[in-house]
Amino acid sequence: MADFRRGLIAFAAVALLLVLGSSAYAQTCTANQGNPATVRAEGVTELVGDIFITCTGGVPTTTGNAIPQYTISILLNTSVTSRLMSGTTATGGVSEAVLAIDDPFPAGLQIPATATTTTGSSGGVTVNAAQIQLGCVANNSTNCAITQTGSGGYGIDGPYYGGAGHFNLFQGSWNPALPQALTWSGVPIDAPGSATRIIRITNVRANACQLGVSSTLIPAQISALITINGTQALTLQQPQPIVAVVLPGLNQSVGKALTYQQCVTLNNIIINPSDQPVGISDTGVGITATEGVGNNSAFKPRNFSQYAGTVALPLADSSAQGVQVQNVLGTAYNAESGFVTNAAGLLGDGQATGAVGLADTGTELAFSFASIPTGVVISLPTHIYLFPTTTFTAATAAAAVLAATPPVGATGVATLVGGVSGGQLTVSGGAGSAVYEVLLSSPNTQEFAFLAATVAFISNTASNQPGITTTGGTVAVNFAPLSSVPTAAPETTAPIPRFCQTHTPVVFFQINACTCDLLFPFVTNQSGFDTGVAIANTSLDPFKTPTQSGNVTLNYYGSTTGGGAAPAAATTTSVVAAGAELVFTLSGGGTNGIAATPGFQGYIIAVANFQFCHGFAFITDGIGTSSGIAEGYLAIQLDQPSWAAVIGVGTRTGNVGESQGQ
Repeated sequence: MADFRRGLIAFAAVALLLVLGSSAYAQTCTANQGNPATVRAEGVTELVGDIFITCTGGVPTTTGNAIPQYTISILLNTSVTSRLMSGTTATGGVSEAVLAIDDPFPAGLQIPATATTTTGSSGGVTVNAAQIQLGCVANNSTNCAITQTGSGGYGIDGPYYGGAGHFNLFQGSWNPALPQALTWSGVPIDAPGSATRIIRITNVRANACQLGVSSTLIPAQISALITINGTQALTLQQPQPIVAVVLPGLNQSVGKALTYQQCVTLNNIIINPSDQPVGISDTGVGITATEGVGNNSAFKPRNFSQYAGTVALPLADSSAQGVQVQNVLGTAYNAESGFVTNAAGLLGDGQATGAVGLADTGTELAFSFASIPTGVVISLPTHIYLFPTTTFTAATAAAAVLAATPPVGATGVATLVGGVSGGQLTVSGGAGSAVYEVLLSSPNTQEFAFLAATVAFISNTASNQPGITTTGGTVAVNFAPLSSVPTAAPETTAPIPRFCQTHTPVVFFQINACTCDLLFPFVTNQSGFDTGVAIANTSLDPFKTPTQSGNVTLNYYGSTTGGGAAPAAATTTSVVAAGAELVFTLSGGGTNGIAATPGFQGYIIAVANFQFCHGFAFITDGIGTSSGIAEGYLAIQLDQPSWAAVIGVGTRTGNVGESQGQ
């Protein structure tokens, strides 16, 4: 029994040594929290922060032997929307999301001083750092196999140096059965021993719109759950890093909605807006799109190369600007495109389209107009500028929109890419949308884009043009394009970037009928008194004012003798011509078909379907009586004078009149 016990203790000791020995030589990897990206709550294809994993320990694979392979998966708390480079949304396929080992550098770029170097015979320095190599599609257990060569484990002697068959970039795969996941199967990960191995996952796009904006003080977050499984032991620590914070990307505001009169031609049509500036005036409205608070990189160009150089008009859209690779891993490019490498096999059909990590456009801003009446023309500029909120002033607005060079304080520019022809908004069914693409922007300040929309029309009241707006012409500013594809998709199915959230339209102008509104505050035909009223159509004058004519409606408020109800509203049976008057008394009626309203006492509001009306009332105890009691007064003009409209003083009628006097 004692021998058995001694043997059991010895066996346990050996087992413990084996366990300790295995743990000591196991590779340990840690997913770093890194720098979570700030993404737009309206975005469907938002680039999240890189997932950065560092590995230490273990025993490097000996020379000539195959490196162990692992399956690496990430599981987001929202749908993955990285572009599919092959396959379909229904079947899944190869993704643009890339896993890189040891952060290889593109050929020709400067390598950091920490890279391994050797001195040649001429005294020059030759860099033996790994270069970006042909990507390997990591979706099975054989096509990414690597055999360890050399003895150093790094640089030109290591397995990931970028030579033929020594892959260091691996494309993942996406399956619609688990739309929030990406998988890299058969990735060779060599234990680094006493050194450090770096595993970076980039070009991961996520649907932030599915999460929306948090209703609490803690913003919504995108997290990634990482799993690594393989044929050898590997310990993963901190497997669920936060990769993005979700904040609103866009706020909209509109200057005071302006009111126009149907009968007054607004002849401000601009045929070629590139020839003259468009500013804020009494015929235009300023529309502002601002980056969300805390989200200073919401407006992005397609490619980092568009930051460089001076801005000279005209600027074409990004497809004509040239696309450069963005192939330095870990660099913050502040662009809609992510990591874009020129390695053979990764670019698809070239740099312009089909490239891994390459977006289709820069951020697009759509100004969507609706309820535009027939006959109204809206003129828009071909370029708008981005301004920092700290330096923009109203004085620069008028000169900022279409200057030949960027105005002082401008930090970026967006160019028109659709919805405008000949400087005028293309309208169909009362709606139209002008889309501007961001070509230059600054990620270091909260920017806003200012659009001056100018309204014009030719009056033709006989044809009811422009149409009267009951709710007003509206505008909404949104990111574009909007899309109903919420998951990964090929380029032919859905663009990058794309968005899913719309902002509420707001009124930016109103067209009212040409009316003139008068208040007669006291009239009476009781206790022996009577009231006479005269309303003059003064549009006929020596000042060449366009003459107008129209009916007049009298609205009675008060009561009749004995407490009876006030008379119903009455409209003239014939128009009051320019230079003519509507004259009547309460007791006997009068011209233009106005009937008598005997026994009425109260007040009258007259609505004339023409401008420049003026009124007078006369109260008497009877024509030809001995007492001779009489009183007259001017009607109160209820419409606001033109100067009041300019400074924003409103009235209950919403119309502009000649005078507020009595």
